[in-house]
Amino acid sequence: MRPGRIQEGSDVKIASADVVISSPGRNFVTLVLKTDDGLVGLGDATVNGRELAVASYLRDHVAPILIGRDAHAIEDTWQYLYRGAYWRRGPITMAAIAAVDVALWDLKAQAAGLPLYQILGGRSRNAIRAYGHAYGTDLDELTDSVRALLEQGFGAVRVQVSTPGIGGGYGVAEAGDGGYEPARGQRPVEEPFDPGRYVRSVPAMFDKLRNTFGPELDLLHDVHHRLTPIQAARLGKSLEGYAPYWLEDVSPAENQAALRLVRQHTTVPLATGETFNSVFDYLQLFADQSIDYVRSSVTHAGGITGLRRILDMAAVGQVKSAIHGPTDVSPVGLAAALHLDLALHNFGIQEFMQHVDLTFEVFDVGYSFANGYFQPGERPGLGVSLDARAAERFPYRAAYLPVGRLLDGTVHDW
Repeated sequence: MRPGRIQEGSDVKIASADVVISSPGRNFVTLVLKTDDGLVGLGDATVNGRELAVASYLRDHVAPILIGRDAHAIEDTWQYLYRGAYWRRGPITMAAIAAVDVALWDLKAQAAGLPLYQILGGRSRNAIRAYGHAYGTDLDELTDSVRALLEQGFGAVRVQVSTPGIGGGYGVAEAGDGGYEPARGQRPVEEPFDPGRYVRSVPAMFDKLRNTFGPELDLLHDVHHRLTPIQAARLGKSLEGYAPYWLEDVSPAENQAALRLVRQHTTVPLATGETFNSVFDYLQLFADQSIDYVRSSVTHAGGITGLRRILDMAAVGQVKSAIHGPTDVSPVGLAAALHLDLALHNFGIQEFMQHVDLTFEVFDVGYSFANGYFQPGERPGLGVSLDARAAERFPYRAAYLPVGRLLDGTVHDW
């Protein structure tokens, strides 16, 4: 073999790489890899509001260079796409790499005739605990929403309510909407926000829920990057008596040093990272012990290979997983998360935002949920298949997340 040439690996090669864009309830970007021996692997590459960008990245730049590669060389392919492109990181690049990575893991597990979690090391637990989303335009409506999740068996609930005097807001459905789903419209909706009113109102929400449901229910709250570090510290300190399971994304995550200040002022557990896509985004947070939960998704953090690197480093500091599970992560991405959840030692909890029924006309899944817990299922690979004909019935529809503005009109984090 000549120096500089890669030695041939397995006899199984990637024969085709296709990108499917479909909107069964919302937009999804799915990579379909086929091998020359007939196996089909799926990967999720959905980037909410920028779906066409990642689809182009995959179709025009990644798919052509995958054909003929060893389908079992997962690590080499990951490095080939990450290091070989020169331009590294970022949500579009890492979602594209994630789609390839997950599809290759799907193929490898199918070739072995095993569910993916077995290839990842086997079970570390019997089931995967999940938390649901409750919301309301006022405290009574929120209480009813929490109660409905308890009836489904959830023991952990993310709680969001409209800020009094403003209305709407992150995590709250529009009136008559019937469900919380923020991606909509040909251009972003603009929503008002007032940090002062918000910080003053959240303790009342926790007080109402603790008095209604008692101390055993785990309550989570998402600030969604909307506070300064000192505002976040004040909020955390005011909530300590209510023992939140966590506060999520209390301040814009680009400024990692900000969370050190928040940590100094409150003992409320902190979660962050759903907008992170690389282990390098976490280095200071792990070194400073500034967070308790990692919120990155398989879909946006370089796949199973990329996210497992992050979570292995997190484990050194007793930081746990809390993999992002919104509806803009497709059933393919959720299935990948569940297999990883089951195998990880430092698993914490899994987010579960339920897909609409239309989604399952395109994606057939082997995972199941009951009484607050997931099982990834025993089908070989991810356990998810895609109906290409059904996908064609749901063409792409432009949809964007809202934009936040302060009451004086200043653009703010949403």
